[in-house]
Amino acid sequence: MAAAMGAWSARNRKTAVFGWLLFVILAAVLGGMHGSTQVTESEAMPGQVSRAARILDDAGLKSPASETVLVQSTSRSADDPQFKAAVGQVVAAVDGTGHVSEARSPYDTKAVSADGHSALVLLTLKGDHDEAQKNVQSVMDAVAGVQRQHPDLTVVELGDASSGKWIQDQFKDDFARAEWTAVPLALGILLIAFGALVAAVLPVVLALTAFIAAGGLVALSSGLLHTSNDASSVMLLVGLAVGVDYCLFYLRREREERAAGRDAATALSIAAATSGRAVLVSGVTVVVAMAGMFLTGIADFQAMAYATIVVVVTAVLGSLTVLPALLSMLGDRVDKGRVPLISKLRRPEAAQNGGRFWNAVLTPVLRRPLAATVLAGAVLLGLAAPLLTMHTANLTFQQQLPAGNQLVAASQKIEAAFPGSPAPATVVIKATDVSSPAMTAAIADLKAKALASGRMHGPIDVVVHAEKNIALVEIPLNGTGNDSVSNEALRTLREDLVPATVLKVPGTEAPVTGRTAGSHDFNEQMTGSMPLVFAFVVAFAFVLMLTSFRSLAVAVTAVALNLLSVGAAYGVLTLVFQHGVGASLLGTSGVGAIESWVPLFLFVILFGLSMDYHVFVVSRIKEGRDRGMATGAAIAHGIRSTAGVVTSAAVIMVAVFAVFGTLSMQAMKQMGVGLAVAVLIDATVIRAVLLPSVMSLLGERNWYLPRWLNWLPNLEHGEPAPAAAAPLGTVLGTALGTAEAPEAGRHRKVGV
Repeated sequence: MAAAMGAWSARNRKTAVFGWLLFVILAAVLGGMHGSTQVTESEAMPGQVSRAARILDDAGLKSPASETVLVQSTSRSADDPQFKAAVGQVVAAVDGTGHVSEARSPYDTKAVSADGHSALVLLTLKGDHDEAQKNVQSVMDAVAGVQRQHPDLTVVELGDASSGKWIQDQFKDDFARAEWTAVPLALGILLIAFGALVAAVLPVVLALTAFIAAGGLVALSSGLLHTSNDASSVMLLVGLAVGVDYCLFYLRREREERAAGRDAATALSIAAATSGRAVLVSGVTVVVAMAGMFLTGIADFQAMAYATIVVVVTAVLGSLTVLPALLSMLGDRVDKGRVPLISKLRRPEAAQNGGRFWNAVLTPVLRRPLAATVLAGAVLLGLAAPLLTMHTANLTFQQQLPAGNQLVAASQKIEAAFPGSPAPATVVIKATDVSSPAMTAAIADLKAKALASGRMHGPIDVVVHAEKNIALVEIPLNGTGNDSVSNEALRTLREDLVPATVLKVPGTEAPVTGRTAGSHDFNEQMTGSMPLVFAFVVAFAFVLMLTSFRSLAVAVTAVALNLLSVGAAYGVLTLVFQHGVGASLLGTSGVGAIESWVPLFLFVILFGLSMDYHVFVVSRIKEGRDRGMATGAAIAHGIRSTAGVVTSAAVIMVAVFAVFGTLSMQAMKQMGVGLAVAVLIDATVIRAVLLPSVMSLLGERNWYLPRWLNWLPNLEHGEPAPAAAAPLGTVLGTALGTAEAPEAGRHRKVGV
């Protein structure tokens, strides 16, 4: 299939190139005009949190964006006239912005701390969350003005809208920075790899056009499968990495064949049949791995999976169609724009023997494969050891944001004075008659039991929407929001207090939502779905490798080595971000936990991406063996001839992923560093040491296939078959004197 697509593109160059450009432009324009439909709150979270969001959505109610203003003094109590004056100024200032629907004084809500030195002004902003985020800056400015008037007091604001605005703004800034940093990095690495400007620009341009087209396609189809901001980030991350890698595999093989003396058409044909096929198999593997995320049942993960699948399929399509057409058009001009210094440093023979460095690594590995296997395996198991202590959780607001952030400082002050208040649990009560005496008494009973439990505290706020028969009861939980204290308080509220009070009224539904509830439900869903996702990805990767190489040993080895690299990446992630070892080098600190979605996301992404290298390297080994090489010689040839391209591809991936490790949000840092470490391990320890040593130990058993699997298709791994044998007349003519014999696209006299 890959060879046929490459041949068609080379014959129809203009159609392929202009067809691709038209496809990219149409997808981008139509996607931009259509806009994207984002994942809703009811879709984003599972369990009771989803049920609560659906109740509010069906009733046409939006969860109000609430803000909290802390007024605090170390010397004055809340009864002090100056303290009261500051509180009054806060209420007047925020009311004056016109964006606050309600401002409640702590003297009315009794939101005064136990020591009497702190008070909370509770604000409800107008409009939905999006509108509140747009308008919250003026409210924050008003609060900052009161702070300037009272330098001896602490007057700080925190809430849904202010934190949401910061995260949204930071997300846009980080995303733009990642774009503008990753692309030049990839271009610079490719320039070093090829030593020529045109060859370096080509993969980056194709990867970016694939990303642009995929973005349009995702937006167009978002009405059927909603998308998210996280999906856009992941699409850029994976799209740039695989798009550049696929083009790199293809282009390097074509250049290698030209350097070996092949004519342009033959070199392109061989590249299509070998590297093109590896790209196709790798792309299918990534798609299958990402499809496993649909099994989580979490809308954000499904959006990320779909966006990644679309960008990978688009990148594969571009690599197999427009790239051969461009190479056919450019010919040897693809080496135009040579960089003099880099060109002089490049050694042509390195494409075949791997260069001095990889030769120095590979020679002892092949000479003593058992020792290399034991040593490399021990190193990876040592790196994976911290995985046994991994603790996953939905990171709190304070853990997610950088240390020293103003919002984090405000959150810590409010949390210290009013534990749990910044993120209370909300009981969403849907009743037949929410204003009935029975329900009024049940809500009062819920409030009393919550305070008596010792696991919750005031102020408890009740908002009744009589016309909708819905009531919202906000109950602050003890603890930090995602620790065992908060989770135990949530369990008590859900399993004991709510059933014993409001649910006793017939026809009532009362799911509990909030930040702690969301974290708990998300973790429960993740824990339940992870074994299923892992099994799905491993099983299908095994089947794909088995089908592609017709070898049980190759399939088992691929899965085992990938699991080792993922385990090592998990261990490093735990060591750095949970325990803080070396975290300062990354501009962060240990936060005591790994973001709950990161391990599953890393597993799926890494299992797909690491197959790029595995398929590319093992295809070259199989190609050598199919040409008659002994297995040992084929292993040495395959590793050496792919060392350069695997190194270049890995450096690009590590660089792109490392850019995401520099972003502000802790979850993005963990994702970027985890991916970068795993790819680095995979391209060095796995591909340069473990793969050749294990295959050397297995010998001819590498190609073992049970008889009952002989029905599997026999897929060629080498270059296209040579031309048919010459006619008898030509042979006789050669025997009698001389004849024209084709060789590598040239003609020479052959004498007998």
